Amino acid sequence: MSGEERTETPGPADNNGPLVGRELVRAAVWLGLASAIFLVWTLSQTILVIIGAFVICQMLDGGTRLLGRILPIGRAWRLLIVCLAVLAFLIWVVYFAGASIMGQFDMLRATVTQQSARVLAWGQSLGLASNGAQMDQIGQQLMGSIGKLTSAVGTAFGALSSLAMIVVLGLFFAIEPKLYERGIAWMLPLDRRETFYRTAAKMGHTLRMLMFGRLIGMAVEGVGTWALLWVGGVPMAGLLGILTGLLAFLPNIGAIVSGVLIILVGFSQGVDTGLWAVGVYCVVQVIDGYIIVPMVAKRSVDLAPALVLGAQLLFGALFGILGLALADPIIAMIKVMLEQRSKTAAEEAA
Repeated sequence: MSGEERTETPGPADNNGPLVGRELVRAAVWLGLASAIFLVWTLSQTILVIIGAFVICQMLDGGTRLLGRILPIGRAWRLLIVCLAVLAFLIWVVYFAGASIMGQFDMLRATVTQQSARVLAWGQSLGLASNGAQMDQIGQQLMGSIGKLTSAVGTAFGALSSLAMIVVLGLFFAIEPKLYERGIAWMLPLDRRETFYRTAAKMGHTLRMLMFGRLIGMAVEGVGTWALLWVGGVPMAGLLGILTGLLAFLPNIGAIVSGVLIILVGFSQGVDTGLWAVGVYCVVQVIDGYIIVPMVAKRSVDLAPALVLGAQLLFGALFGILGLALADPIIAMIKVMLEQRSKTAAEEAA
C-alpha cells in the first residue's frame, strides 16, 4: 500500500485551483458592489449635500466669470464681490422686505385653509369627496406617492444646518475649484484623466447655464407675479411673488404649488379677482416655459419635462427634500456624462 501512487485533487479548503479562484473573484466583486450600494444609501444625504455644494460652486463661479467680462481684476476679488452682492441681497430681503412680508404669512395660511375648506365642500356636494373628509387627510393621500419628501430636513434646524453646510462647502469649492478637480483626477488612471477633465468642464458649463437660467426664471416669475397681482388687486401680492420666485427653483412641482396658492388667494376676493389670478399664473408660466427655458436649453442641456418631473418624484421619495431640489442638476450631469462617454467611445472606435 505504501508503494502505491496517490492522486490528490483540490479540496474545499484549497483556493489554488482556477475554479475556486474565479468564484472568489466573482464573490468579491458582488460583495464590493453590495457594500458600495449600502454605503451610497447610508450616506445619501451627505452625498446630496456635496452635490448641492458643487451646484452652489458653479453658481458662484458663473457670477465670477460673468463679472470678469467687465472687471479686469483677479478671480479672488471678483468672487469676493459676488459673495458680498449675494449677502447684501439677503440682508435687504430680511430687513427691508421681511418686516412687511412676514406679517402676511398668518393671513395666507388662514386664506388657504378657508379656500381649501370651500373646495372640499364643493367636492362633497358633487360626490367627489367623502363626507367627513379633512384637508389634512387628503394632503396625506396626495403626498403618499412622494413618501419621504420632507423626511431629510424635518425641522427648521435641519434645514438651516444643511443649507449652511452646502453654502460653506460651495464657497470652499469656488475659491479654488482646480485643486479639487486635480485631486479627483489623481485617483484615476493616466489614460482616463483627459476624458475626466473634458467631462468635468462640460458638466461645469452645463450647470452654470442651467443655474443661470434658473435664477433668471426665479426673478421673472417672482417679480412678474408680484407686479401683475398687485395691479389686479390680489391681496398678499408681495408674499405670493416671493413664494413663486423661490418655488421656481423646483421646476414643475414648484409651479404647481405656487399656482394653487395664487388661485386660492385670488378667488378669496371674488370671481373676477380669481380669474385675474389664473391669467397671471398662465402668463408668467408661458413666459418662463416658452421663452426662458428654451433659451437656456440651447446653451446647456435640453431636459424633457417628463424626465425632470419623474426624477423629482423618484429622488424626493428616496432622498427627501434635498433630492427633490437637486434632481434637475443631477439629471443634467448624468446626461452630460453619458454623452461624453458615448463621444469618447466613438472616438476610440474610429
